[in-house]
Amino acid sequence: MPEKRPYPDDNGARNDSKRPRSNNASPAPATSEKMRAALAAKAKVDAQLAAKREAGVADARARAAAIAAKFGRPAPGQPLPAATPSPSTNGHSTAPAGQSSAEDKNAALRAQLAQVLARKPESTATPPQRPPPPPAHARPQHSPPEVEDVSQRARGGLNVGLHPSLMGEMKQDSKARGKPMAPKFATTMANRRGESPAADEEKEEKNPYLDSSEKAGPDRTRLPRKIVMNQKGKYIEQAARLRRQEEMEALKRRIAAETRKKQLEESNEKGFLIPEPPACEWWDEILLDATDYAVLNDPAKLKFNNDDSIVTVYVQHPVEIRPPQEKLVIPVKPMYLTKTETKKVRRQRRAAENKEKQAKIRLGLEPPPPPKVKRGNMMRVLGEQAIADPTAIEALVEKQIRERQEAHEEANEARRLSKDQRHEKLSAQQAADAAKGMHLCVYKINNLSYGKHRFQVDKNAKDNALTGITILNPNFSLVIVEGGSKSCDLYKKLMLHRIKWTENAMPNSVREGNKEAEVAWLNSVDEQGQLKDFSQNKCTLIWEGEEKQRAFRKWGSRVCETDGEAKEVLTRAKMDSFWALAKSVA
Repeated sequence: MPEKRPYPDDNGARNDSKRPRSNNASPAPATSEKMRAALAAKAKVDAQLAAKREAGVADARARAAAIAAKFGRPAPGQPLPAATPSPSTNGHSTAPAGQSSAEDKNAALRAQLAQVLARKPESTATPPQRPPPPPAHARPQHSPPEVEDVSQRARGGLNVGLHPSLMGEMKQDSKARGKPMAPKFATTMANRRGESPAADEEKEEKNPYLDSSEKAGPDRTRLPRKIVMNQKGKYIEQAARLRRQEEMEALKRRIAAETRKKQLEESNEKGFLIPEPPACEWWDEILLDATDYAVLNDPAKLKFNNDDSIVTVYVQHPVEIRPPQEKLVIPVKPMYLTKTETKKVRRQRRAAENKEKQAKIRLGLEPPPPPKVKRGNMMRVLGEQAIADPTAIEALVEKQIRERQEAHEEANEARRLSKDQRHEKLSAQQAADAAKGMHLCVYKINNLSYGKHRFQVDKNAKDNALTGITILNPNFSLVIVEGGSKSCDLYKKLMLHRIKWTENAMPNSVREGNKEAEVAWLNSVDEQGQLKDFSQNKCTLIWEGEEKQRAFRKWGSRVCETDGEAKEVLTRAKMDSFWALAKSVA
């Protein structure tokens, strides 16, 4: 092992003795200029603090001297009265000087403590007297001004002290004045950071008038509710979060749908799997006393003959109801033929009939028909007879022509329907038309005072088997008709095209007792006997549609002088709204 290099000492000589190990691995760095300035400032502050401490000690000594002078005792630190030394053989004191001074101090302190303990408490009625200030020669020259007691100085004529809170504030001010100024250097402040102000806080007195507890009253069991303000953008962020979540869910659904569609396209068989049928259908569970169809052969397990069963031995045949849409089906019309096609069909039909008739004549089933003689073929068919007696042949030909004409007219008359049959046929057609659905039409007529117009409105409504009413009013007239589709179409052509509403003529004589004739505004002439001007008269279709059933039992007309009467009449049929509609239409 190689030998260690010798470490030179301060004189440069070798020191074989082992040096003690230092705590620091490296030597202390050289002091810089800033460090020297900081150390100098720290030394200066320390000197100031030492001077203040000395001043405080001197002040305390001065106070102690004042108290000692009050009670007639020597101040602490001053020598006691010289005691008579015990004589010795050589005339000197036997105790050493240092020991006698210490014993004197202890004796003075014991005497002072005994006097304080033996002193009686002063009366509270008499305010404590302020001790007199010490003489000028007893005061130290460098002591600060005396600090008086705040509570004693603040007492007035009523012997009332200051409020405890004010006393605490004044004490804090006095403490702040006597507290040394904190250094402003970084190094010193860093060293003082560890000091806790708990000692100063403990000295402060608590304010008895301040409730530091959480309760604000004797019955308060909970803390007051604080106002919590929502931060800006809080709900906007929540809405954005919800929108993002919905977008993610929509994206997931779309991806799942696309995946499912792709799987169906790849394998169609997997996409159309049919589940297995259940052991018992839900509609059969109430009829079976089991969960499967295996008990069908066991009558005891069937619930057919019970009183609560919905299935019995009786068979109910419901009444057949024809579907309502069948009556609205338009029948297919046959195809119309041209004149050439009609002649061709007629020729073929007659040829077939003639061929059948000739076959019967050959078989002797029918006698042959007599020859059809006309004026044109008379000489050719009856040649010899016509030559022998032309007058008789001509008379015979005219007779046959008359017979054929009469037979044709009789056949036509046999096919013609009678008046009653025509009415029955027309009524059947109108009833069939009305069975397909009821139609309703409402017309507004500006002036219906001309008797011919009123007759045409009433007569055509009755002929077309329409029901409804005509409201005659001085302002305008209202016509309401209801019936089948064909009847309403015919009546519409009558009201809008066939009747000339601008026509007017002198009225015919009416029989006595006609109420319409008694009303002046229902006449076609005015008070001077002149014809009324119907140039602006017209008829307007204000409403058209379908209804469920007839609202009127028959056709009729009513004269209503006022709007109230007209509405009352229409209210019975629940059609009073048409009067207001007619008034709104120009």
